[in-house]
Amino acid sequence: MRIANLDNRAVLVVDEDRAVDIATASAGRFGPDLPSVYRAWADVVAWATSVDSSGSVPIDRSALGAPSPQPRQVFAVGLNYHAHATESGFEAPTSLPPVFTKYVSSFSGPDSVVTLPEGNVDWEVELVAVIGRDGHDIAEADAWAHVAGLTVGQDLSERVAQMRGPAPQFGLAKSHPGFAPQGPWLVTPDEFADPDDLELGCAIDGVQVQRSRTSDLIFPVPRIVAALSRTVTLYAGDVIFTGTPAGVGSGRKPQRFLRAGETLDTWVAGIGELHQRFVLG
Repeated sequence: MRIANLDNRAVLVVDEDRAVDIATASAGRFGPDLPSVYRAWADVVAWATSVDSSGSVPIDRSALGAPSPQPRQVFAVGLNYHAHATESGFEAPTSLPPVFTKYVSSFSGPDSVVTLPEGNVDWEVELVAVIGRDGHDIAEADAWAHVAGLTVGQDLSERVAQMRGPAPQFGLAKSHPGFAPQGPWLVTPDEFADPDDLELGCAIDGVQVQRSRTSDLIFPVPRIVAALSRTVTLYAGDVIFTGTPAGVGSGRKPQRFLRAGETLDTWVAGIGELHQRFVLG
């Protein structure tokens, strides 16, 4: 099943370019907003198996927003691939990697224009998980049952502010407007042959800069969910950025950052693509 945010309404994607409005098709039982769909996730999943798609409408990608646009909590996991930890100058974590947040005001849909702030803006392709069922102290074996689905994300990061002392400033440096594009839709775990092994990557103007597989995650999705829930309660609709593989601009020699006029294409196999174009402020 695929759920999308089309012009701030929850829709069921029935193929690559058509969708059914959930509130209309369910006669008001679910939706129209995304948060209420996640709060009723189990019932929505059961209902969707028999939905009538005859009233589907074309998907305008310019009207797509982040699949979970108003989460109660946003988590982002750092240093979660061995090679990325090495290129960042850190040892790979043996316990829970560093966790920070990206603020909701940075969220956007899959196709966007991003204004470059002052500094050095870097790219970070990430698999993003959205929670579908509340839980605290979730067992790792039960974690996938708490995940509504997966989507594509970019953790865009302004490195000057991030690394300015006396301590790193992760959240603010990664939360400028448009710095958290996501989409194009949410895909439920059952749609994948193996949700723990997905190819992901990104390219600048057609030149590949990152490519890896989520099977290389130090903490895969179930372990992240279990580890986070030992401290906090996870709520339906919460968003988790799971970490980026090697290939970021700050890890290159010489370093390389995004420039005005460039386009960043980002993908996760089996989900879809993001497209960001960068302009000067």
